[in-house]
Amino acid sequence: MSMKLRTLVVLTAGIAIGVSLSLSRGVLADKDSPTAAPETLPWEDARLLAEVLERVKQDYVDKVDDHELMENAVRGMVASLDPHSAFLDSDEYDEIRISTTGNYSGVGIEVTMEDDGVKVVAPIDGTSAAKAGIRPGDMIVAIDGVPVDTTGLNDAINRMRGKAGTSVKVSVKREGTEAPLDFVLERSNVQVHSVKSELLEPGYGYVRITHFSETTGSDLNKAVAALKSASPHGKLNGLVLDLRNNPGGVLEAAVAVSDAFIDDGTIVTANGRAPDSKFEMDATPGDVLDGGDLAVLVNAGSASASEIVAGALKDHGRATLIGRTTFGKGSVQTVMPLSDGRAIKLTTSRYYTPSGASIQQKGITPDIVVERDQNPIDGASGPALVQRDSEVSIALAKLKDDGVIRQSKAEQQPH
Repeated sequence: MSMKLRTLVVLTAGIAIGVSLSLSRGVLADKDSPTAAPETLPWEDARLLAEVLERVKQDYVDKVDDHELMENAVRGMVASLDPHSAFLDSDEYDEIRISTTGNYSGVGIEVTMEDDGVKVVAPIDGTSAAKAGIRPGDMIVAIDGVPVDTTGLNDAINRMRGKAGTSVKVSVKREGTEAPLDFVLERSNVQVHSVKSELLEPGYGYVRITHFSETTGSDLNKAVAALKSASPHGKLNGLVLDLRNNPGGVLEAAVAVSDAFIDDGTIVTANGRAPDSKFEMDATPGDVLDGGDLAVLVNAGSASASEIVAGALKDHGRATLIGRTTFGKGSVQTVMPLSDGRAIKLTTSRYYTPSGASIQQKGITPDIVVERDQNPIDGASGPALVQRDSEVSIALAKLKDDGVIRQSKAEQQPH
């Protein structure tokens, strides 16, 4: 697998808001600003742009700032290319960098919008919010004594972030209490991990990847190692890998996750116009499960980097895919920095699974198609997760059946 490629990230269709990152499923790559002079814009097109700008400035019902007009013109130009390309202002660029690196400076609270308010999903372990006693379900009503904007998350998120070592007062309304509770929290560097794991029962593990960031590959290896240690004889007979509603993320992370289970062969290829948009990434020797069986859960919310993993594991016959057809996003975006902290996110490649198939607007059909789970994950873990999540239960049963078949074949081999 070549490491000479610039960092490429696969973008999902849309933005998922619900964590303290205000997680924008974007792409990040270091690409220098172009040094060569751009081709001159044809004078007819330049005149058209100037005419429209002048008409808007003179005749639009409200006065519009020139800077705002030009930025919106650029935003519209890039957005018209495809659903995944976009102009990013400095704040949007920062959000993408946070989502891909998994690092930011703040108090460590995952939040979502609910009931016209900002609700705490959970404090992140080890952060000042967790140590101070912030609880899931708390409603954030004020920050530093100023009420939060209940029409969106950005107000609360931006005001809780800040330089490490500084403090912020967060006021929350908690069920069962009349007056708001005040917490003075110290900001620090927060690491958001995308991998969560549970031991379903002895010998069988569960790993959920919520998105693909720069730490996902190493976090997966740590999670599997921990599950092995907790299992009899330090071994896993099977693993459920949950990629449901995972909208994507860093391309290299998807390759690392695929590589963890595949010994050799192609993981993904890509093709584009620029020289470095054409590439192939291959697996390296080693299987983190040591041959243990693998079941992967997918659905229509599994997109982009998730589909790279699902496609590679399916094409190599390494895993059984269970669930529903994936989203179908087969393109790669690269973020190209501009002046003043801005950037454009541009589709630069289309990618293909090891068999050479493009999943663009098609998705990946699972090996076992199941109806939509009527009892989705609801904070359960371990054996309770199997009981509450029918798709996890189906996957575990499949792993056990595969284990019985494999054992039977092994016993039939001449000794």
